[in-house]
Amino acid sequence: MRKRGFIHLLVFLMMECFLVSIIEGEGAVQEKAESTIPITTNSPLEGNTTFLGGTTWCVARPGVSQADLQNALDWACGLGMADCNPIQSGGSCFEPDTLLSHASYAFNNYYQKNGNSDIACNFGGTATVVTRDPSYGNCPYSTSGSLTTSSAPSLSRPSLRWWELFWILLLLYIRS
Repeated sequence: MRKRGFIHLLVFLMMECFLVSIIEGEGAVQEKAESTIPITTNSPLEGNTTFLGGTTWCVARPGVSQADLQNALDWACGLGMADCNPIQSGGSCFEPDTLLSHASYAFNNYYQKNGNSDIACNFGGTATVVTRDPSYGNCPYSTSGSLTTSSAPSLSRPSLRWWELFWILLLLYIRS
């Protein structure tokens, strides 16, 4: 009976640790592996207001390979969770229908949502930070102040190690 009480305690403690890790945001952000070749850019060190008090945007680099640009765009609109609805057919930023234009919009959306730092505007070396607003016509490029962010913790990506430990303890409990 003592063994069963000990396992109950372990399961309870694991669930508490798991919930605390979710609330504190541990494991809630999936980081993108960076390019192995560093690209030097003339962009601010950090934040959207570090460029002489101005605003910065992230756009696709002209001249990079189409394949690399497409891969970076796919990542930004997929795992990067950039809002790519405006660059879909019929969207306000669909025209011009070019890979460079669509990638620039998606890269900037990701950059503005993720801290306006150099690392948020790398995309494997296919993007760069600029100080001139790339907005055009009916296609406004967002700035950090124009995006709304939620401070609620994400429950969609809990830390894997807590889940592993939880299942191990659950199996121990069932076996006893």
